[in-house]
Amino acid sequence: MRIGIVGLARGLYMAEWAHRLGIEVQAVCDRDAERLAVAQAGFPAARATGSWADLLDAGLDGVVIANDFDAHAALSIAFLDRGIHVLSETAACVSEEEGRRLIAAAEGSTATYSFAENYVFHPHTRLLRASVASGELGGITLVEADYLHSLSPEDTAALIGDPAHWRGRIPPTAYCTHTVSPLLELTGAWPVEVSAFPVGPGGDRPAAVVLAIRLSDGTLALARHGFLTGETSSHWSWISIRGGHGMAESLRSAGEEAWSVRVREEGWAQADGQTREAVRVPGPYLVNDEPIDRMAEGTVAVLEGFRATVERGTPPLIPVRPAVAASLVGVAGAESLAKGSGPVPVPDVSA
Repeated sequence: MRIGIVGLARGLYMAEWAHRLGIEVQAVCDRDAERLAVAQAGFPAARATGSWADLLDAGLDGVVIANDFDAHAALSIAFLDRGIHVLSETAACVSEEEGRRLIAAAEGSTATYSFAENYVFHPHTRLLRASVASGELGGITLVEADYLHSLSPEDTAALIGDPAHWRGRIPPTAYCTHTVSPLLELTGAWPVEVSAFPVGPGGDRPAAVVLAIRLSDGTLALARHGFLTGETSSHWSWISIRGGHGMAESLRSAGEEAWSVRVREEGWAQADGQTREAVRVPGPYLVNDEPIDRMAEGTVAVLEGFRATVERGTPPLIPVRPAVAASLVGVAGAESLAKGSGPVPVPDVSA
């Protein structure tokens, strides 16, 4: 399998893991000459170019789209139109119109679209998925997720206040898929309506936002992302699921423990009347029979899934419609902020 990488800030990490997994990195692309030179040094046999259009006729089986956050859809559509399989970083799209064009391109192509949302496949999400599937929690009623960074006000302002950087261009609600995508996957539901609330000062650029999302099965989802104090130096991710007679949540801890999950089943719902509570630790994720770093597991799972899709025709781990749906939560959330946090419908792209 031969792939190209577009965007080497995040993409070089993807390229290094792809190579380790036995995927041939045949082309690397970035407008930044310095980043391109670093990638070329690491992959001397790969074609290096500053123009992504050069990759359209480079004989690739697939391409990883890892350029700026708000510039993925147009490139994805162009490669899909050429019959080249796409693995796109987040976000999938930045508007409903763009999302619908992406869906049409993916579903009309001989190639496939996969969404590189790695937090759906991280260790704590894997444990939570098993807990939900077992039925031990009962019917799901409330799900929550955080994706937060603890940075100083100065560092935060440098990221979200720089108009030359994509973080300075996007609405504060946009970077939501690290929270929303896992919640959609865990519930199997679609987003219906969102109300967005700013957290802290910042005018139209709050440092963090809270999204209250009504899902298609009636579940309420709460998602928080951005920059807030108090988070550990782990993966900045926390997920909680409450059911009719139990709950499961990832641990708020530093290091290895941050990937474990606490599960509680209420005694009044058990035949023996006994409450059960346990901490579950994820098993290792092996590559070439060796366990890999926890933070890499989601990325490796995404790349392995992409290879299976391209080489064996297995369905994409996250296909185009759930990718667009999660991204449109951030788009609708921006409208909600503009309305003073009033509820806004999320466009239905489920069918």
